[in-house]
Amino acid sequence: MAVSDPFHLAIQVHDIEEARRFYGEFLGCPEGRSSDSWVDFDLYGHQFVCHLNTELAKQGVAQHKNPVDGHGVPVPHFGVVLEMNAWQALADRLKAEGVSFEIEPYVRFKGEPGEQATMFFFDPSGNALEFKAFKDRESQLFRK
Repeated sequence: MAVSDPFHLAIQVHDIEEARRFYGEFLGCPEGRSSDSWVDFDLYGHQFVCHLNTELAKQGVAQHKNPVDGHGVPVPHFGVVLEMNAWQALADRLKAEGVSFEIEPYVRFKGEPGEQATMFFFDPSGNALEFKAFKDRESQLFRK
C-alpha cells in the first residue's frame, strides 16, 4: 500500500539484528538503508527506522496505560491503520504464530462512531504496536 505523504518514525531498539528479524522477516517490512546502529524499514509505505540504544536493555521502554473501552492501552504506541481484510489476515497470522498480545484482536466501540478492529503487541525491545482497521476507514478514522 503506497501513501501520498508517508510519515517518518524512529524508535529505539536494544538489538539491531533482532529488530531486523522482527520487523523485516516476521512482519515482512522491506529493509532500506542501514548501518551498524540503525536500519530503515518500509512499514506499509512509511519510513520506519530502528536506532540502536544499548542502554535500552537495562532500562526498557517506559510504558504507561490509559483505559480505553475496558482495556489498558499501552502508551506510547504506534502502528498502521489497515484495510479490514489486511487487518484480519495479519491478526490471523499473528495468532497462528503464537504472538503474545497485550490486547487480543477485537472490535472496540461496537455500534458507536469510530468502531474499529484493533490489536496490541510488543516488539522484542518492548515497543508497543497497534494495528487497527475500520469498516469504512475514510468516514470513520476521525469521526467524533
